[in-house]
Amino acid sequence: MTKQFELVVDRIKCDGRGLCAEILPERIRLDSWGYPIVAPGPIPEHLMGLAARAVDDCPVLAIALRRAQVQKQRPK
Repeated sequence: MTKQFELVVDRIKCDGRGLCAEILPERIRLDSWGYPIVAPGPIPEHLMGLAARAVDDCPVLAIALRRAQVQKQRPK
């Protein structure tokens, strides 16, 4: 089983530059003030490189990857 990660934004640190949405528009859109809205859920494997780049390129370190909380399905 592979580890799954999700993006989180520190809204206090974020200053709404929008670079993260430019790098990863598949998962991040901007609100009317330019602040990111991150799609919920784990990042698909094919987008992990872009997600890591969005984290690394944030000028105020307001976005991060964290291990996703994945619910296990109960057997029926």
